[in-house]
Order: sequence, then C-alpha cells, then structure tokens
Amino acid sequence: MKTPRRRRRLPWFTEVLVALVGVALVQAFLVKPFGVPSQSMENTLHIGDRILVNRLDHGVDRGDVVVFGHGSSWQERQLPPAPNPLTRAVRWVGDLTGIGPSNTSYTVKRVIGLAGERVACCTTDGKVTVDDRPLEEPYVFEDLPFVAGSLDCSSTPRSTRCFPEITVPADDLLVLGDHRSQSADSVIGCRGATEGGECARFVPLTRVVGPVVLRFWPPGDIGGLRH
Repeated sequence: MKTPRRRRRLPWFTEVLVALVGVALVQAFLVKPFGVPSQSMENTLHIGDRILVNRLDHGVDRGDVVVFGHGSSWQERQLPPAPNPLTRAVRWVGDLTGIGPSNTSYTVKRVIGLAGERVACCTTDGKVTVDDRPLEEPYVFEDLPFVAGSLDCSSTPRSTRCFPEITVPADDLLVLGDHRSQSADSVIGCRGATEGGECARFVPLTRVVGPVVLRFWPPGDIGGLRH
C-alpha cells in the first residue's frame, strides 16, 4: 500500500506574495480602508476612526462623504519621491495594502457642490446655498461665528462663515468639512471674501477614491454615516 504523498507547501514568501496580491485586488476593485487623519469631519468622523470606501460606486452625489487623493497640495497627484529606498518600499506596501505610509495623501470631506453648480454663503440666517437654494445641513458641527444683523455677510467686520459665489468647474467637486471651523476645505481661502471665486480649490473627480460606506473602528461606533 502506497503512503499518501504529502502536498508540498508553498514557500513562505510565495504565500505572502499571494496574500498581498489578494489584498491589493480587493482594495483596487471592491473596498479600501482608510484612517481619519484630522478633526475636520467631526462629529460625523473622529481622528483615528477607520472607514471603508466603496470602490465599485463611481457616482458622486451631494452630501456624500468621500475620500480623495493628492500630493503635498490638492493640485498635486502624489507626494514627492521618497529620499531613500526603505521609505519607498514602505510606501509601496502602503499603496498596496492601505496600511501605513503611501505615495499619496488622502483627505475625507463632504461633497457640497457638483460640476456647474453655484455655491455661496450665506443666507440671512447663515446657510450655504447651491444654485440659490439653501442647504439643510444637520451634520455641521461648530460652524464659524454668524449673528444676523451684527456679524453677517453685510457687517463690518464680515463673518468668516461667508464666502462669495463659486461656480464649480466641469469634472470637479467642491467639498467642505462637517467641522466647519476646523476644516481646510475647498473654501478655506475664500472665507470672509466679498467677491471672486478664484480663491477656491476643487477636487477632480479622477482623484476621488469613492464614497465612505462604513466606519468599522472603533467597535462601539460601527455603522454607516449621517447624510
């Protein structure tokens, strides 16, 4: 009677490579995890929260919380090349697995203006408008000071909540943080200005990784996001 042949186990480095490829495929085409780096999306998201982004959903709607990639500034696609091989290798693993440093910085914000829309602030009661229609934003936390009649868009000094009308370019998005007073977002350079939309910065649709669909850490806050 023949002794059953034992299956040869793959070398450990082959198993690691297969696992990395599997993780990369899932993150490229299905979902990708990210960590929240700042307080700009409180109280919807907090520093250190871990979130999942849907890579299958290519549509973006107003109110979506999205993750987008950029370099040292929003105008750049990636960070400058790493100065040494070890850092480059660590970034490569980060790009592949979504864990640790990568060649791209990622930011999470809420979509307010879509291509072609006109966004401004504020109405007489301090609301953001899109195409002259005021938005209801129950998710906003600690907005910038605004007092009708004494600190508004007609007063001197002018409320820093105010910004002039901005038309969103084709294939771009205008995004704001929910924690308005602590958010370096699309209108950070426009706050308090009276005219001209050249102060705004936008997110190209091609840089959007996808909408956030789930917070999976910390365990006590697992669930979807408020829209």
